[in-house]
Amino acid sequence: YARVSTSDQSCERQISDLTSFAKRGGYEIIDVFKETASGSSVSRAARNQIMDLAQARQLDVVLVTELSRWGRSTQDLLETLNKLAGWKVSVVAMSGMTFELETPHGRMMATMLAGIAQFERDLISERVKSGLAAARARGKKLGRQPGQRPKSDKLAPKVIAASEEGRSYRWIARELGISKNTVLDIMKRSREKSL
Repeated sequence: YARVSTSDQSCERQISDLTSFAKRGGYEIIDVFKETASGSSVSRAARNQIMDLAQARQLDVVLVTELSRWGRSTQDLLETLNKLAGWKVSVVAMSGMTFELETPHGRMMATMLAGIAQFERDLISERVKSGLAAARARGKKLGRQPGQRPKSDKLAPKVIAASEEGRSYRWIARELGISKNTVLDIMKRSREKSL
């Protein structure tokens, strides 16, 4: 599995390194998965395909250049490693780290990762609370202010144009990825402006 964060990067070096690593380690390569996605992205199609194959017991090991390519965060890494372990699938990084949670070494690593994941969550929570408190102390009003509709205001011309073409509100909502109520609200504001 290879991943890069932006479209101006390439997975080819990772694929080349992993192919050589697999040959040296005696692994049979059943497929190569690569994708361009931010490490923080929740939806990663190629990684999801690997998880599906693992669940179907069609692979034994996932090879990665480094663990940061696989997991979005320590918590995500731990969750996916636990799922894979349940399906008897290991994750092997080229650094030599193998995560097999049924071994004492693997369980120790999982325990350490869990502690780090909790520490990360606590730090993020503290930073958010501190930032919100500082903003409030400066008199900043937090959250969306009354009357602000950035997404619907941006999409209003498209909604109005589609409605004038005779499209249904349900069709417009589905096409633009907004709720039907948002379409109704945009059209109501549009009628009120034209009065």
